[in-house]
Amino acid sequence: MSSTAPAAQDAEPDMATTNSDPDAVPSRAGRALAALRPYAPDLGICLLFVLLAGWVTHGLWPDPNTRVLALNPEDQTLYEWFLAADSRVLFGDFALLTDRLNAPDGVNMMANTTVIALGALFSPVSVLLGAPVTFAVIAGGNLALSAIAWYLLYSRTLGAHRLAAALGGGFCGFAPGMVSQSNSHLHMTALWLVPVMVWLIVRMLRAADPLRRPDAPGRDRRRLVTSGVGLALTVSAQVFIGEEVLFLTALTLVVMTIGYAVARPSYARRVLPGFVAGMLIAVAVAVAVLAYPLWFQFAGPQSVPNGVFSPHYFSADLASWGTVSPLSVAGAPESARLSTGPAEYNTFLGWPLLLVAIAAVAWLGRRPLVVACTLAAVAMAALSAGPRMVIDGHRTDIPGPYALLVGLPVVDGALPMRFALALIPIVATILVLAVDEARRASWQPARLLVPAAVLAALAPIVPAPLPTADRPPLPEFISAGHWRSCVRPGGVLVPVPLPTPKDPWPMRWAAAADAEFRLPEGFFIGPYAPQGKASMGTYKQPTSLLLNDVGTGGTRTVGDFERQQAQQDIAFWDASCFVLADGTPYGDNLRATLDSLFGPGVRVADAWTWKVR
Repeated sequence: MSSTAPAAQDAEPDMATTNSDPDAVPSRAGRALAALRPYAPDLGICLLFVLLAGWVTHGLWPDPNTRVLALNPEDQTLYEWFLAADSRVLFGDFALLTDRLNAPDGVNMMANTTVIALGALFSPVSVLLGAPVTFAVIAGGNLALSAIAWYLLYSRTLGAHRLAAALGGGFCGFAPGMVSQSNSHLHMTALWLVPVMVWLIVRMLRAADPLRRPDAPGRDRRRLVTSGVGLALTVSAQVFIGEEVLFLTALTLVVMTIGYAVARPSYARRVLPGFVAGMLIAVAVAVAVLAYPLWFQFAGPQSVPNGVFSPHYFSADLASWGTVSPLSVAGAPESARLSTGPAEYNTFLGWPLLLVAIAAVAWLGRRPLVVACTLAAVAMAALSAGPRMVIDGHRTDIPGPYALLVGLPVVDGALPMRFALALIPIVATILVLAVDEARRASWQPARLLVPAAVLAALAPIVPAPLPTADRPPLPEFISAGHWRSCVRPGGVLVPVPLPTPKDPWPMRWAAAADAEFRLPEGFFIGPYAPQGKASMGTYKQPTSLLLNDVGTGGTRTVGDFERQQAQQDIAFWDASCFVLADGTPYGDNLRATLDSLFGPGVRVADAWTWKVR
């Protein structure tokens, strides 16, 4: 015992020394916390954006497979089908011309707003949990990531104070136009690559300035090259997410560049040679990456030569600028009459915000960046008015600047009223500059008055949650996989009635089956208008017309002529079977019609089926 006691006594002081030694090496967790501590405010702001995005889209949760956006379920159905088709990349079964819709002609994925990059990125989620879950994640994620990306641009590249940057980033992510477009327009709310493009352009400009580094005069060629290559790759990625956003961004930046050059001519002359060199690198790399996809979009099979929507209809009402969006906390349902639909409240900024932004421009008007922002804001707002001005719901004969662009290739693919979305980051930048400048103001009251005025102007347009509704359940025939008894994977299943742009609901069947089977007709953009112009959907085959008439309450007789047409349509579609699910309107009449065409149907789960091949 005497020999072990000293050893125990010796051990105790060693343990005490280890626990209290100030020079002890911190744990891995401690080092990580110490490294993150300076970024805690940034992480808190980013978390706030994530929570706000969750609040706006919370109606889709906890189970997106049972919920749907109430204001635009048709487009949600379309995007869920796109996401399911994009997920085919996991199986090596993806092509820019998909055969899974509009059989047998197919659909040009580049000519449609298919968010290919997002669909491929989230393909494991779509396959494991369903396309509606992917849709809900992207809908909320676009809002949060856009706000975060703009916050980082304002706080890091612009060097603004965190409060100013947070206000600007929050407005970019959750402005009325962003929340409105979240009603199923995933391609229009994915703005998180735009700040990356702006950062790369700013980085390129700084590298092109030979006087940027007094200790080492001359252009930074390495940064010019890396900025050009990075810009090309970012632009290429945006093409596969949302080309309309890229178009609006490019046009806005061109106008801002002109305005900035006018405000700082000596700087513009100094950086021009290096900037042109960097942009040529960006163009060369982008052309190499995008040459084939863009050729496929504009000249490949099922491509379209024009935009499908009329710019005369989708024009921004001048009265809507001073109105609060119906999707904001202070909005009123009556304001909806000033837009074409709940997914296009792009201009609803409200008078308080407009007045504060105008006052900020007057205060900071000599700054070159403010000059550039003001010029771009005026140009994009004017273009959003469309070919003819719309004032308080009345379409006038007063021409708008957009009249000069009508019919131009590529340009007419963008809706005029969406040009107003470019004002979101423009107004945000002006607000950020104003709040940041107020911090350094010599007049003490300005340090409180300016942020208070900005907060008061933003308060009425704080977003309300997006309205949602219960989603009609899928037929067990689809959800339980019984469809495989009717059509092989890759075969053509004909739902009754067939999907249309107005009623695309059977496309949910294909989305739930990971687009394993093909559908005739459907909701998409294709070249089916006269002279091969763009159309929404395709023309109906005779059997489709027959079933549509019966499915909407009409009465049709079936004779040998209709049976012969049905056989021709089956051959055209390469159809394997027709499916009529329980609960379909006028289901008894449709079943009788199908029995007359093909003979008695076979009951499978909660559907009637007619194998025709």
